[in-house]
Amino acid sequence: MRIAITADHNGVALKDHLIAWLQQRGHEVEDRASHVGAEIVDYPPLCEDVCRRVLDGEADYAFVVGGSGSGEAIACNKIRGIRAGLCLDVFVAEIARGNNDANVLVTGAKVVGPELAEQIAATWLATEFRGERHRARLDQIAALERGESLL
Repeated sequence: MRIAITADHNGVALKDHLIAWLQQRGHEVEDRASHVGAEIVDYPPLCEDVCRRVLDGEADYAFVVGGSGSGEAIACNKIRGIRAGLCLDVFVAEIARGNNDANVLVTGAKVVGPELAEQIAATWLATEFRGERHRARLDQIAALERGESLL
C-alpha cells in the first residue's frame, strides 16, 4: 500500500512510530508532516495535503495523527470524496473500512498509544469494504456532499 501520513505537533512521535511499523510491513509511506520540531502547527493544511494525495491517486490511503484526532477528522471530511474515520479503537477501525469504505484513518496521540495504534492500523488495512447495503449509504453521503437533500 502507498500511504501518505501526516501529524500536527501533538502527533509527531506516534506518526514516526507508525511510519517505522508500516515500512517494516512493506508499505510505501510518504511522510507529509511539517518538520519544524516542537512548533505548533495548524492541522487543516496538513489534512488537505494528504487527502488530496489520496484523491489524486498518489496514495492509496492517508493516515493523520493529531492530539485527539477530532479536529483532523472534521477537516478531512470537508474535502469532497474523503471518508475519514476517527479510529480510537480496533472496532471503529474495522467499521470505518468495512462499512464506510474510509480512505483516511485519523487517530489521536493523546488517546491512543503506540501498541494500540499498530492494532488499529493493522485492522484498518486488513479490512475490506463489505459493499452491499453499505454502498447505498455511501451514495447518500456523496449526495450530501453535493448539497442534495435526503429528506
